[in-house]
Amino acid sequence: MKNSKLNLYCAVFFLLITSITFAQNKWSAEFRPNINFPTEDLGNSNIKTGFGFEATIGYRFLEHLHAYAGWGYNTFAIEDAEADFDETGYTFGLQFIHPLGNSEDLSYLLRAGAIYNHLELEDGNGDLIDDSNHGFGWQLEAGLDYKLGNNWSLRPSIRYRSLSRDLEFIQNQTTEVDLNYLSFGLGISKSF
Repeated sequence: MKNSKLNLYCAVFFLLITSITFAQNKWSAEFRPNINFPTEDLGNSNIKTGFGFEATIGYRFLEHLHAYAGWGYNTFAIEDAEADFDETGYTFGLQFIHPLGNSEDLSYLLRAGAIYNHLELEDGNGDLIDDSNHGFGWQLEAGLDYKLGNNWSLRPSIRYRSLSRDLEFIQNQTTEVDLNYLSFGLGISKSF
């Protein structure tokens, strides 16, 4: 009886060790600060270059294909008014990372996904004027993944993001606004 328990414990131990060994580097965490360039005006107002950040978690389920999910914050000032708006919410999708040629340290990165964000219009004092509520948009991204060692990577990338929501600029006057912008970011990623 003692030998069968010992054999069972050994078998479970080796299965755990094996699964941990093969599961290494399947997960990743990334922090990506970015600068955003609007591709069109917001209604009748000119919007200035914005900035923000995003934090994501990824899971590699095939050799080069990952699923990712995260949360982000971006802010833009409105040029013609003492107001700004914030875009916050969630991001999720698929990313493809593949080595460039025979390189072990440099890969290209492609992402396609959805966003579930909302816009908050704020006055110059930071008081909320209107909140669009969450809605779906989309994003496409291309960049590089440069391995720094010890499972760390630098990820410079360019992203196009699109979100359409309704905002109330003047009392009882709702306007559909399209937030479309190019985002240049430099992510830092850790695989584990």
